[in-house]
Amino acid sequence: MPAQRGSGSAGAGAAPARAAPATGGGLPVWAALALVALAGVASAAQGAANGELGVRLGEPTLAAVVNNLGGTLLVALGLAVLPSMRAGLAALRRARLPWWSYLGGLGGAAIVVLGAYVVPVLGVAVFTIAQVAGGSVGGLAVDRAGLAPVGRLPLTGPRIAGGLLGVAAVALAQVGQPVGELAVGLVLLAVAGGVGVSLQSALNGRVSAAGSAAAGVAVNFVVSTPVVLIVASVAGALAGPPVAWPDAWYLYTGGLLGVGIVAGLVVGVRSAGVLRTGLALVAGQLGGALLLDALLPGGPGARPAVLVGAGLTLLAVVVAGRRGRPRAAPARRR
Repeated sequence: MPAQRGSGSAGAGAAPARAAPATGGGLPVWAALALVALAGVASAAQGAANGELGVRLGEPTLAAVVNNLGGTLLVALGLAVLPSMRAGLAALRRARLPWWSYLGGLGGAAIVVLGAYVVPVLGVAVFTIAQVAGGSVGGLAVDRAGLAPVGRLPLTGPRIAGGLLGVAAVALAQVGQPVGELAVGLVLLAVAGGVGVSLQSALNGRVSAAGSAAAGVAVNFVVSTPVVLIVASVAGALAGPPVAWPDAWYLYTGGLLGVGIVAGLVVGVRSAGVLRTGLALVAGQLGGALLLDALLPGGPGARPAVLVGAGLTLLAVVVAGRRGRPRAAPARRR
């Protein structure tokens, strides 16, 4: 199903048409964004599990492989037991979307691989801020281009303010985190990764609108898993000496959590667009990080900066959803 175009030209002197309100698969916007925030909590847990698994294995890309293979196995199980997934994939074959609509999983694969190699150099704080900045810029651009199922969303003052507030909130939440080497090239790669995640959300939402949410999740993992395997193979992670796999079961939950995260993003994008969905995900990530810090043995405890950052990010979601006047194009000189 092509994205609805809600702000295209309607002829000389005619007012631009507004995008039809999205239903998000039957969920109102507030419910869809609440689901995305829960997906953000799952994302924080996934990051903690994958990070610890990578440390124990001595190879971060192996944790990414385990994450994506776990998600792919769940997708295969879903094909066997979920009629909605099979029906959605059948609908996709009839929809005949452009080939590039199916490439959303590349954004997810890119951020996983970038995180494995860039975080150790930049530090978690700089990487997170750069990724969210890229996600905000990408969300504004993708929504404006109309790639997501909600159609074109205008570039308004509140939306820009919401994106900037989200970046500032994340920067505040990272106060006190270690900062590594500030390599400009790697910072730009992290920003590009954030843009890639925005494209991932938009394209997966587009696929789910043409098929089903379950089909959107399936396509995401079918595309992303081979890329992660290729990168791990090129990096030599699959050809090294045998590793000692840890016994802790929770270290292998990344794939399960990943399926939930992608599903939450698919629902959110169909209701609220990419920018607000991305901000809601970040709010959930900060809330999840706060819980992990407070509850895990040996954790740093609840940090006020993270709590304030999570609250400000939720405010950014609200601000970005306010109606505002679209930015007018500059007048042409005659």
